[in-house]
Amino acid sequence: MYYQQEAKFIVAVDGIILGFRNNELYVLITKRIFEPLKGKRSLMGGFPRIHESLDEAAVRVIHEYTGLKNIRIEQVGAYGDIDRDLGSRVISVAYYALINMEQYDDKLNRSHHAEWVNIKNIGKLVLDHNRMLKDALKIIRRRAATRPIGFDLLPQKFTLPQFQALYEAIYQTAIDKRNFRNRIQQMDILEKLDEKDKLNSKKGAYYYIFNKKKYDMLLEQGYSVSFIHIF
Repeated sequence: MYYQQEAKFIVAVDGIILGFRNNELYVLITKRIFEPLKGKRSLMGGFPRIHESLDEAAVRVIHEYTGLKNIRIEQVGAYGDIDRDLGSRVISVAYYALINMEQYDDKLNRSHHAEWVNIKNIGKLVLDHNRMLKDALKIIRRRAATRPIGFDLLPQKFTLPQFQALYEAIYQTAIDKRNFRNRIQQMDILEKLDEKDKLNSKKGAYYYIFNKKKYDMLLEQGYSVSFIHIF
């Protein structure tokens, strides 16, 4: 009975799903199976159900496309240009998600007409999805400077070369190896394992794991753990 005189809009959620593999950052892209722009390349999206909040809808949509639960998501922003969608007046709220690609089931690609695309080779996406991706990357780069969100993209155990490659992929810039290693040692939040990765080098590189308890303890004690100092 209320707001009858107001215009009605459609609300959507879009997911910028990012993964890290072979020292490169990838985003999950699909082909639209409906009009308008059927067959064009798109981010993952859907519409909230009547009983869902925006966050709950985003979690559901991202789970449908990845099969994963309990993954990090964060709202990027709302996109409401009047002519952004050719089908109707649609306001979309975008979220990014960081996933460990080792846990991702590639069979889902076929069922969702999806593929992992290197962020360097995105090309043209539908509507304002290129803008959403650009905005998401800006937020991720800010977060990665001061928070350990990059570990969501890594397997549980990783080498220092992998860790460095991750930050190079996030920031799209080369990092000095010596400065990087010194900074990692200063932070002292990685735990070295006895096991080595011997697939990528003859000598082998030791595996490490992120010690979240130690990281949290340092924050509680007032220490500033800033990842941006590795540059």
